[in-house]
Amino acid sequence: MSNTNQKIVPHLWYDKEVEEAAEFYASIFPDSKITDVTTIRDTPSGDSDIVTFELCGQKFMAISAGPYFKVNPSVSFIVNFDRSREKDASEKLNEVWNKLSEGGTVLMPLDRYPSSERYGWIQDKFGLSWQLNLTNLEGEDRPSLVPSLLFVGDKCGRSNYLLFICI
Repeated sequence: MSNTNQKIVPHLWYDKEVEEAAEFYASIFPDSKITDVTTIRDTPSGDSDIVTFELCGQKFMAISAGPYFKVNPSVSFIVNFDRSREKDASEKLNEVWNKLSEGGTVLMPLDRYPSSERYGWIQDKFGLSWQLNLTNLEGEDRPSLVPSLLFVGDKCGRSNYLLFICI
């Protein structure tokens, strides 16, 4: 089911592997699919593929446009596994973690933290960063997928307004 209230569509940049990455993500998350692939000819990067897809009903776009920009952990996606909606949320979190771990880099191990009974932060084999979180049964309802922005230096602490708009 698509998120009809979605105001922002994240757009990801890849060197050449956009279709492979989108297929990988769509195979991992429920309610996910590739909706369109378009090739743009003769760009400064040569031929570029644009892929439109959905993950957990959230719309995404991505482009294969050369090595000019690299995905990094300053942009990540929080995936909430809600035990009030799914009895096997903990097992699903483990499955997604294991799939994203293949060829990826652990940024924070999947473990218990003060803010979550089970949480981990991982950068997948394509460089995209994911924060997996098992939500508290007694806590407030959270969206399945939430964009997250990380600011450092003199921008640190100024992301709350942007996060509020993105949710």
